[in-house]
Amino acid sequence: METETATLPQASPEGAPWLTDAEQCAWRTHLDVNRLLMYQLEKDLQPFGLTNNDYEILVNLSEADDHRLRMSDLAAATLQSKSRLSHQITRMENAGLVRREHCESDRRGLYAVLTDLGMETMRKVAPHHVASVRRHFIDLLTPEALAHLRASLTPVAEHLRSQRGKP
Repeated sequence: METETATLPQASPEGAPWLTDAEQCAWRTHLDVNRLLMYQLEKDLQPFGLTNNDYEILVNLSEADDHRLRMSDLAAATLQSKSRLSHQITRMENAGLVRREHCESDRRGLYAVLTDLGMETMRKVAPHHVASVRRHFIDLLTPEALAHLRASLTPVAEHLRSQRGKP
């Protein structure tokens, strides 16, 4: 009985050529590093009762004017749907880290506002988070490699930002 080996077509259904071995290796390494790094950073936030999403929200609010952002702007900044962000903010409200305030200029609009406890939490957690980022990423690369990484990824980030909101 003869067996046929499945071969991949020369191009994807959209007509793009398949990745070369080098491209596939680079892509999979990127995916692996991203997953492993995010897992480790989240693990390092757990003793503080925070997730990566919690921390990202706290960072965005701590850096915003008056420590407040419209919920729609916060959803866009954190790449979350409005409903997912609403659930997350509810959980963070229950922990006393943020509160919601109505927008006076738009009755339907809401702000997420960093509370004093939220700011205190940021001050306590940020040094640990930075140490984790250093230990698991920054300090493993030379300054030259970091500069090259930034230069290499900047066009990708700019392209992806330009695609936001497009179908």
